[in-house]
Amino acid sequence: MDTNIDLVAPEKPRYEQAEFLASAAKFHQCPADLGWEVAFAGRSNAGKSSAINSLTKNKKLARTSKTPGRTQLLNFFSLSEQQRLVDLPGYGFAKVPVAMKKAWTEQLETYLQERASLKGLILLMDIRHPLQPFDEQLINWALSADMPCHILLTKADKLKRGPQQSTKLQVEKVLKPRGGKITVQTFSSLKHQGHEALIAKLDEWLTQDLA
Repeated sequence: MDTNIDLVAPEKPRYEQAEFLASAAKFHQCPADLGWEVAFAGRSNAGKSSAINSLTKNKKLARTSKTPGRTQLLNFFSLSEQQRLVDLPGYGFAKVPVAMKKAWTEQLETYLQERASLKGLILLMDIRHPLQPFDEQLINWALSADMPCHILLTKADKLKRGPQQSTKLQVEKVLKPRGGKITVQTFSSLKHQGHEALIAKLDEWLTQDLA
C-alpha cells in the first residue's frame, strides 16, 4: 500500500468518459499499481463486457463476442489518472487446452492477490445459474483477503420480477453465514436495470480515503 501514500482521494468518476488504457497477458504487464481500481470478474458467459459497456454507455469500449472466453487478457480502462475499471479474463473456458486454462488462472490469481490498487471485486453471475464452482472459488478468495465483493446477478431480464428477487434472496441466504463484505443485486445490461446500485458501489470503492 505504500505506493498510494501520497495520493488524495479523487472525485466521483464519470463512467461515460472511460477510455481503454492497456491490456496485459502477464501480471508484470499491468499499468502502474497506483490509485483506485475495481475489477469485473465472472464466467465466460456472465456478460462482463456487456456490463462495462452498459455502465459506460459505450458499446465498443469492452469487446463482446458470441463465443464466450475470447477475453483472455486483463483489460484496463481509465476513468481518471487515478481510477480504473478492469475486465478480467472470463473463467470456465470451454474450448481451450487445459494447460492454457491453468496459465490464465495463475495470472488471474496473481493479480487478485498482489494488486495493491484493487479496492473491490464485481463478480458477475448469470441469474439463472448462480454460485457455480468458479464463482465460489472467487468468493472464498475475497473472504480470505477481506476484499469487498459485489455480486451482479446478470441477465435479470430473462426472469420476471418475482423470480429475480427470489434468486437474489437465495444467494444472500447462502452467503450470509460466511460473513465478509459481500453484497448482491440484480442487473440487466439489455434493460439497463440495476445501474444506480452498481454506480453507488463503484463510487464508494473508487473514492475511498486511503489514509
